[in-house]
Amino acid sequence: MFFVSDNASPVAPEVLDALARANEGYAMPYGADALMAEVRAKIREVFEAPEAAVYLVATGTGANALSLGFMCPPWATVFCHRHAHISEDECAAGEFYTGGAKLTLIDGPGAKITPAALAQAIAEATNPDVHHVRLGMLSLTNLTERGAAYTPAEVAELTALAKAAGMPSHMDGARFANALVATGATPAEMTWKAGIDVLSFGGTKNGLMGAEAVVLFDPAKAIEFELRRMRGGHLFSKHRYLSAQMAAYLKDGLWLKLAAQANASGQRLAKGLAAIPGVEVQAAPAANLMFVRMPRSAHARARAAGAAYYLMSSDDVTAGPADTPILCRLVTSWSTTDAEVEHFLALIRG
Repeated sequence: MFFVSDNASPVAPEVLDALARANEGYAMPYGADALMAEVRAKIREVFEAPEAAVYLVATGTGANALSLGFMCPPWATVFCHRHAHISEDECAAGEFYTGGAKLTLIDGPGAKITPAALAQAIAEATNPDVHHVRLGMLSLTNLTERGAAYTPAEVAELTALAKAAGMPSHMDGARFANALVATGATPAEMTWKAGIDVLSFGGTKNGLMGAEAVVLFDPAKAIEFELRRMRGGHLFSKHRYLSAQMAAYLKDGLWLKLAAQANASGQRLAKGLAAIPGVEVQAAPAANLMFVRMPRSAHARARAAGAAYYLMSSDDVTAGPADTPILCRLVTSWSTTDAEVEHFLALIRG
């Protein structure tokens, strides 16, 4: 019963097999391996973007920070949600890689930015005076850090506002596959067709050992990205091990199958919890990530039985009134089993 995060799940067997095969013999370094050519061609096919530039890095923070770094100058600002990963969980990596660009934080339910909120933020930041930052770019997270999913139409409405203000748009897709499965959208519909210029295409949270792709839908600045990746220490010499993971991930739609499994477990868990008296699932989760208030006694039973998940406060689940509601975050993964979900639900029911 491990619901801490989907990035703590095992590596998918297909990916491990691919790594073993890639370990045979020799391969050209620094992304010149044959597998990377396959990955580039497959991502272009999947995204219906034959001119896209495709690069691999090992971490989601690296993918996001590099994407911001080559798109936003240090004297500008990045518009993002207050609970975006680039805001709360990346130790100012985006600010570092941009050379000091500011983050303008925007509120919105489910960690989604609304058009009205973005329009207001852009208006408030628009000032030609040299003492103020310039308009830099928009960054959206899909799935959001609160488990909601943007639809292509919602993405398009936001990127249109950014484009009207002269700004490009980035999507943090650490859980991009989960968002696609949740919405039924195609990769192209969720990205460049909706106005996204660069995508951090996640894999680590969905069955990979550690590989993320950065997809530039306009390759005009590809060389700048390559230089920043090198200068930032994110260009792997033994690149074939990143390529092997991503190639296996994309083969026969494995990435979507794994996300579908994670989402199905998440929906089963959320539905089961919502049916238990005294338990509140905050906003119906779109996929595999949810926030839930449960009585202290339920937490105590679950923790005593070995369930692992994050509490969203410093409350002691072993001492205090049994009926005190305590908020937690639960995340399912491709490897979460029905038995784990049912065992957890039984513990919460008491």
